[in-house]
Amino acid sequence: MALIAPSLLAADFANLQEACEMLNRSQADWYHLDVMDGVFVPNISFGLPVISAIKKHARKTLDVHLMIVQPERYIKDFKAAGADILTVHYEASTHLHRSLQAIKAEGMQAGVALNPHTPVHLLKDVLHDIDLVCMMSVNPGFGGQKFIENTYNKVRELKALISETGSATRIEIDGGVTSKNAAQLIEAGADVLVAGSFVFNAADPEKTISDLKAI
Repeated sequence: MALIAPSLLAADFANLQEACEMLNRSQADWYHLDVMDGVFVPNISFGLPVISAIKKHARKTLDVHLMIVQPERYIKDFKAAGADILTVHYEASTHLHRSLQAIKAEGMQAGVALNPHTPVHLLKDVLHDIDLVCMMSVNPGFGGQKFIENTYNKVRELKALISETGSATRIEIDGGVTSKNAAQLIEAGADVLVAGSFVFNAADPEKTISDLKAI
C-alpha cells in the first residue's frame, strides 16, 4: 500500500490550520510541503515561517521538497522549522553527496528530486545515501499540471536500479497524481504518491485521500 502525501501547495493559504486539521483526521501519511524560490522554478510559494507554523498543528511526517538554488545553505534552518524529510533537487545540487550527508547529520531523512528530463541512472552512485527519490511527473513550479506519461518508464527503471544496488530507497511521485493513474504508478514501483489539486480541489478531500489510500 502506497503512502499518501497531500501537497499543501494546493490548500487554501488563508485557512492552513483548517487544512492541517483535515490532514490530521484523514488517512494521509505525510504532509508534502513545496518550497519555491522564484529562481530554480518560476514561482514562489512559502518558506521557513510557514513551515514552522504548520509544524505546530501537524501530527504527521513533514516531507519538505526544496525547489530552490543552493539548498545546502538552509539544511539546518529547515530542520529547526520541523522538517522530517528534506528533499533537494539533483539539478540544484553541485555537491549532492555532501548535501545528503549534511541532511542526515541533522537527523532528517534525505531525498533527491529529479526533473522530468533528468535520467534516473545519474543517481546510481548515491542511491545508498538516498532515503527518497521524488520523481517529478510534471515540470516543477506550479500545481495542477498534466501528468507526463513517460513517468511510468522512469519509475520502472529506478525500481530496477534500487533492486540492483540493494538500497532501501523509496520512490515518490509528485505532480498530476489522481485516482486514474495511482494504480499504474504503484504497479510500476511507486511507494509514495503526492497529490495536491486532486485532493484539495475535491468536494470531499478526506474521502479523496481515503480513496487514494485504498488503491
